[in-house]
Amino acid sequence: MFNPRFLVVSLGNPLPKYESLHSAGHFALHGLAKILRQPPFSEATLGRQKCLVSHGPKYTLVQSPTLMNVSGPFVARIWQEMARQTDPASLSLVIVHDELEKDLGVVRLTPWDRSPRGHNGIKSVKKSLSQEKYPQSPFARIAVGIGRPDARDAATVSKYVLAKISGEQRRVLEDTAPLDIARRLVELEDEWRAQAEP
Repeated sequence: MFNPRFLVVSLGNPLPKYESLHSAGHFALHGLAKILRQPPFSEATLGRQKCLVSHGPKYTLVQSPTLMNVSGPFVARIWQEMARQTDPASLSLVIVHDELEKDLGVVRLTPWDRSPRGHNGIKSVKKSLSQEKYPQSPFARIAVGIGRPDARDAATVSKYVLAKISGEQRRVLEDTAPLDIARRLVELEDEWRAQAEP
């Protein structure tokens, strides 16, 4: 019996200290817990670190507690913990992260092997965790658009993604984007189920 489970991890900088667009994944994950009717987030120790977790029957939602650019080792540890407890053939890893190339709140399911395009959080995860070791487990990324400034130079982009988030931006990320993330998770499961059940 195919019984799919998902480890969904948001990347960003720790909240509430860094309430910026760069932490869009965290805001979206917070809203996703409500859409999926998950238990509220509570503090737990996973991957040898305290983090916020919402653990439901199908989805385990985890907010990475590390700075964005060094999130890989934490993600690798929690994945390995879950893969020991659950048959990897019924476990999927989904990373939720910010995306400069999409307008605010636009959600896209992205293949795992797609280039990180300069996203240091994704680079860190891919460096720490190889999907090749878990060929039965679908790995995927869900990118949440944050828009981008007109100027493309690194300093302007950095200032844009790290500036304090506005109330309206937060509302889009917490209330609008999660509906689409939930739909992408269903799409991913349908695709996975079709491959697992000939």
